[in-house]
Amino acid sequence: MDVNVMTEIQILDILQVIFRDVFDDETIVITNESNAAQIEEWDSLSQIRLVMMIEKKFGIKFSYGELNHLKNVGEILQVIKEKL
Repeated sequence: MDVNVMTEIQILDILQVIFRDVFDDETIVITNESNAAQIEEWDSLSQIRLVMMIEKKFGIKFSYGELNHLKNVGEILQVIKEKL
């Protein structure tokens, strides 16, 4: 799949796989509104793992400033779309 022409649904599907892998939980279902307060294991260490896996999968890099302002999965998705 060409990551440069992905839809939001396709990006969310890939993020779903990444979240399940990082949190080792096949039952996690993420939406644009999902955030750290809703996933018990989402702490600073898992945040780093999430970012690293997202960057690797999509071939992008987040800036420190971007990471500080991301509040939910939908905002992560929008930054990914902008960078592709």
